[in-house]
Amino acid sequence: MAITKGVDLEIVEYLYSAEKECREVVKVTDRYPELSFDDAYLIQEKLIERREKEGARKIGLKLGLTSKAKQQMMGVHEAIYGYLTDDMLALEWEPLDFTDFIHPKAEPEIAFLIEEDLEGTNVTAEDVLRVTKFVAPAIEIIDSRYLNFKFTLADVIADNCSSSKFLIGSKWMSPKDLDLGQLGMVMSKNGEVFQTGSSAAVLGHPAASVAWAVNKLGEVGKGIKKGDVILSGAVSEAISFEPNDTILVQFAELGSVTFSCKSST
Repeated sequence: MAITKGVDLEIVEYLYSAEKECREVVKVTDRYPELSFDDAYLIQEKLIERREKEGARKIGLKLGLTSKAKQQMMGVHEAIYGYLTDDMLALEWEPLDFTDFIHPKAEPEIAFLIEEDLEGTNVTAEDVLRVTKFVAPAIEIIDSRYLNFKFTLADVIADNCSSSKFLIGSKWMSPKDLDLGQLGMVMSKNGEVFQTGSSAAVLGHPAASVAWAVNKLGEVGKGIKKGDVILSGAVSEAISFEPNDTILVQFAELGSVTFSCKSST
């Protein structure tokens, strides 16, 4: 049974209010177990439209499940995507307020800064690199609205892939000036190393991940635009953080990005 129009708008309001009120909710598939991936992406689109009505502006994409190992673990054969909006962008020099989150986690990412529109269904990693002006170190903060961070794939797609905040480091480089497919990464919390990884974990090459997203969007007549920011996918597992924690992600050659978290209480 396909999700009807009335039901999809009900789900949108359910997820939107959970995000705005920073509260956990039970996953959508508890009530609608037949929610398909197509249904979930349509709900995601309408969720973003709902955010836009409140003044948010789409500025790019984020990729998820870009690790082959994670895909196998989840029993799927492809990545997923969600949207970035301007109100998700955080700044390194401004501490994040923990009360704005439910159960946040930080993921190390490589951001692609796009200088030309790109659309199609046969787009390659080379095409992506051609339209990328800069790459930069980034952190995505994911914060699922679902109880205990537990969900199915359809649930997480509908929830805009757990999008919450992201930060971009100050060192921007042309992708021509480094080996983007083999960048080492170290992620630390309060000075202690928690994760290490390589950009090769992102579908073999981060540009291949972005190409997948362009091709997926191309199936519905969409693409990426000049000025978009694309987070290509997590280089390692995410780590949780609490008030007074500081997270630092360092990439070989590409530099670092960091944030700290406070509690307003």
